[in-house]
Amino acid sequence: MLDAPRAYFALGEPEGYDERGRPRALGARVGPRTAAVAACVVLGLGLLGGAATGSWLTGDSGDGGSAGAFTTAGALWHNEPVDQLFPPTVRGDGAGPGGADRTWTRVAVAPDGGCADAFDPLLRQALDPVGCARLLRATYTDATQSYVTTVGLLFTQADAPAMSALAARFKGEDLARRTDLVPRPYAARGTVAADFGDRQRASWAVSVLTEAPVVVYAVSGWADGRTVDAPQPAADAMRAGATTAAAQAGLGNEAQGLADRIERGFRKTAAPATEKPS
Repeated sequence: MLDAPRAYFALGEPEGYDERGRPRALGARVGPRTAAVAACVVLGLGLLGGAATGSWLTGDSGDGGSAGAFTTAGALWHNEPVDQLFPPTVRGDGAGPGGADRTWTRVAVAPDGGCADAFDPLLRQALDPVGCARLLRATYTDATQSYVTTVGLLFTQADAPAMSALAARFKGEDLARRTDLVPRPYAARGTVAADFGDRQRASWAVSVLTEAPVVVYAVSGWADGRTVDAPQPAADAMRAGATTAAAQAGLGNEAQGLADRIERGFRKTAAPATEKPS
């Protein structure tokens, strides 16, 4: 199914374990200064523009190019290496509170699979109309290892009209702000995210793409495993004057900032994959 030897998503042990399932030291378990210096993989900070965007987002002819680009983008989960979709290090210039810079280091990659255990029942129900072809997830920590954030790429089975309908529903019904529709985190033993469970979810963001059969999301929390009684959507936690613990800790920025950059990286990866040969 997958083309070895490239590091594609495949069922197997997550980062942090050897082939016998024993914990091993992670490069991500380093001090804050080292993690910040390690920002060697930088995602583009701007959305694609100009001709590159048009070539895969809209197509440039009337011969089905747009539909072909949509389908091609939906196949990237098995056509691209793990490090392309979830870079080991992600830099977020200006992504923190007050425009502070952020650096996130990947600590775990989940085996690719379905969606049955990744979402609470109501969120799974909301996503059912577009189906689940594959779900890819990775968990990151910030440079200080104070926060952990799981980011996901849900590759759906839907066509473009169905994705547009889902995006319209999320916007029209404000589903991305409902506290009963929060994605679940991915915790991995032997990492700073080992205690990142459902009770630790503090803030989240969800983005439904209409140019590709993909839903991007992120959910953040504290790395010390503290529980959160009332998670707050990133859009609210990032508002000026927000006083919740999640807002003051910048966890809305963690979720939104990382989701944005993974989404931008996906768009950047999809562009050359869907461009027509000259």
